[in-house]
Amino acid sequence: MKILGTGSALPKHTVTNDMLSEYVDTNDEWISTRTGIKSRQIITTERFEELAALAGQRAIEAAGLVPEDIDFIICHNVCNVYVTPSLASLVQGILGIKGPNCPTMDLNSACAGFIYGLDICDAFIETGRAKHILYICAEEVTRMVDWTQRETCVLFGDAAGAMVLGKGEPMLARRLTSTPMPDVIYYRLPCEATPFETGPGIDTHMPMQLKGREVFRMAVTSAQRDITDTIKSAGLTPDDIDHYLLHQANMRIIDAIKQNLDLPDERFHHNIERRGNTSSASIPVLLDEIVREGKVKRGDLLLFNGFGAGFVTGTAIVRY
Repeated sequence: MKILGTGSALPKHTVTNDMLSEYVDTNDEWISTRTGIKSRQIITTERFEELAALAGQRAIEAAGLVPEDIDFIICHNVCNVYVTPSLASLVQGILGIKGPNCPTMDLNSACAGFIYGLDICDAFIETGRAKHILYICAEEVTRMVDWTQRETCVLFGDAAGAMVLGKGEPMLARRLTSTPMPDVIYYRLPCEATPFETGPGIDTHMPMQLKGREVFRMAVTSAQRDITDTIKSAGLTPDDIDHYLLHQANMRIIDAIKQNLDLPDERFHHNIERRGNTSSASIPVLLDEIVREGKVKRGDLLLFNGFGAGFVTGTAIVRY
């Protein structure tokens, strides 16, 4: 599997920490010292599916291809206003990819979903079932939080990150884990009523609930374990990895993982201070940024690591 091109798209509206103090009891110092976040982009007038399609279009152009070259579209998305049709199907229509020979599929593995989807893309590419996959992670997480609850609403931003994948060297190593702990992070939407409901009620809506200290502990512990094990399974050492791209959830989490591995700061890229937590989109958006800045060259080894509600984790090593 080879990354042929990357792309990303962000809402035009940037919200600083000081701006948030107009809506919730907080300030820049409270947010930045706890999370490292200074600003984030939030959807206002944009249509979410068009933001996802724009990231995909940019990835296709970066790959030197045209939409008709794509024969599979996979989107990862935690939540949007469409339960059905899939986000991938909507993107297909926006990009004008016609015909029955480009199937579409959505995935949801929370904030670790980029790596879960990447593993699926690798399998389709390596078995010859797809030649050019457009893989998009798009999230509007700001629609999932209670904007009176500062512990959650200050953390998130909206974004879309994409890549086009084609034939190349198989993924060097991966590790995917899942431990059922739904009470640590969750978000519930209401479903339609039926005349046969006999349970506790149909109003199951609950804005995102997040136990910060427990998430921090689990994230650091699992990331250190998974990164170490994945590098070892690839027959490599931590020093062999050129670029570490971790899920951008909290700068304190990233710093804790970095200190444990005792590697130079420049190998650990981050944009959380400017983007906030964009769930599964955080790693592909970050990758697109450093690729376009010329920080990544062909042959470099990339390590991706993510964690999220479930509790799920994912780590992968690929050669760029």
